[in-house]
Amino acid sequence: MRSYRKELEFNLPSRRGIVNITKDVQKAIDESKITDGLVLVNAMNITASVFINDDESGLHNDYEKWLEKLAPEKPYSQYQHNGYEDNADAHLKRTIMGREVVCAISNGRLDFGTWEQIFYFEFDGMRVKRVLIKIIGE
Repeated sequence: MRSYRKELEFNLPSRRGIVNITKDVQKAIDESKITDGLVLVNAMNITASVFINDDESGLHNDYEKWLEKLAPEKPYSQYQHNGYEDNADAHLKRTIMGREVVCAISNGRLDFGTWEQIFYFEFDGMRVKRVLIKIIGE
């Protein structure tokens, strides 16, 4: 069994945004030369998420609207966490969308179903954040 580790770095210019990172993950798999195993993709910040779904702009807009209803950004005063920063909603949104995904690798490729893609979802941007890609297998 072998392992491979790589980090992606993000600094989105807006507070929130979705980035398709499927090609970046596949590139890491190619670099690892692991053809059969698992890949973990983990948002290394408590105000960002990694998830799998369809790469469709309407769906991405629906996520934004849905999450804003569940954990609205404003008013900041509604959250006890907001004392030093105004990002309590980002923490809650991350909890809903999740921290990481684990995907199968078969024949050196992500073993995905139809339409599945991997996304980085930023909830409190305008600063550097990282995503961990950890691959294990043979």
